[in-house]
Amino acid sequence: MAANKPSTPKGTRDFSPTEMVKRNHIFDTIKSVFRKYGYQQIETPAMENLSTLMGKYGDEGDKLIFKILNSGDYLSKVDAEKLTTHNSQLITKDISEKALRYDLTVPFARYVVMHQHEITMPFKRFQVQPVWRADRPQKGRYREFYQCDADVVGSDSLLNEAEFILIYDEALSNLGLKDFTIKINNRKILSGIAEVIDKPDQIIDLTVAIDKLDKIGLDGVIKELNEKGFTDADIRKLKPVILLEGSNIEKLESLRKALSTSTVGLKGCDEIESIFKYLESFKLIRATVELDITLARGLNYYTGAIFEVKTNEVAMGSIGGGGRYDDLTGMFGLKGLTGAGISFGADRIYDVMDELKLFPDAAGQTTQVLICCFDKDGETYALPFLQQLRSREVRAELYPAGAKIKKQLDYANDKLIPYVIVIGSDEMESGMLTFKNMLTGEQEKLSTEMIVAMLSEG
Repeated sequence: MAANKPSTPKGTRDFSPTEMVKRNHIFDTIKSVFRKYGYQQIETPAMENLSTLMGKYGDEGDKLIFKILNSGDYLSKVDAEKLTTHNSQLITKDISEKALRYDLTVPFARYVVMHQHEITMPFKRFQVQPVWRADRPQKGRYREFYQCDADVVGSDSLLNEAEFILIYDEALSNLGLKDFTIKINNRKILSGIAEVIDKPDQIIDLTVAIDKLDKIGLDGVIKELNEKGFTDADIRKLKPVILLEGSNIEKLESLRKALSTSTVGLKGCDEIESIFKYLESFKLIRATVELDITLARGLNYYTGAIFEVKTNEVAMGSIGGGGRYDDLTGMFGLKGLTGAGISFGADRIYDVMDELKLFPDAAGQTTQVLICCFDKDGETYALPFLQQLRSREVRAELYPAGAKIKKQLDYANDKLIPYVIVIGSDEMESGMLTFKNMLTGEQEKLSTEMIVAMLSEG
């Protein structure tokens, strides 16, 4: 009987050494910027109690949570009558107490509540870990993927929002992106717009429609609003707001006029203006910051500023986003703790960088030098030298004796190892080793001291 062909579970993937070099380059670059701004790393378990996760993501989200079966004979404690219904929903709580985490935000909220007496407020944390969703896999959408989040809780200062813009600017610039836009809006402005046209209960309908302005144009937005019950008089009031033009400051002035009767709307304008004031004290490297009132991400979640980051160099969805939420820990009984957070879309950033060829040469991460020997005597001779190289932080390998030199050189080429040292009887006798540059093919005789000095320098 033929053996089953091995495969990964649907919606998951392996990462090769080359891919890992690139992924680590992204994560290390972002982490170093997080740390520079005072964010500290935490990790939470891959699995959480099912009760921690359920009910936090809406009905659709609950369906996408990967439940974990209890260990042992998990069906033995289930009521026999429930089993006869063949309804898995009825018995989920009896057979599963744990689940794989769906995002990093809810586990973070749990962490803050559990450790509230140990952490220093404001608490600035970052987290880079995989999450799991039982979604239908498709191009660019996986069931296991990494999230890369930074959040601050316990501070309502808008300096945090301004610093998020600086973090995006610095991290993406350091990764080599040259042209990207950080869009900003405020939930309170959107609430104010709905209030001004006397449709506060239809804020979701309103924002879902105007969020599509880029895709379906103004006529499409008006048609959708009409279908949702917005009148021509409402549309007349909305038009100048939807079609805001000019600089960020000019847009704010227009908004203040349009929202003059809405206290909450004006408060949103004040908050955006405060963030811009903070940014005047800093010099952005490459980012363009744009006030965009059609931005409406995570509306039932965010309560203040909303962010979204888009690259202008490649056709791609958003590569980052976030915002302020006023009651993150309320779901676990700790009320009144405001927070704000952002996320980097690492997989999309990877695709952008790959397309623009922004990754550094992978050779910088591989073995620097391979020692090749003709026989066992050469291997014995090479061992102390190998130790000497590694003690000087040189990434070095010794190919085990017994293989032909050609095979050893092929190994170096396949692994993109830039230098090879060949040790034969002549080399052992003279103490001058053959040092070969695999890129140029040039070779010369050098002493061990000269080789160590050369490789440990660069």
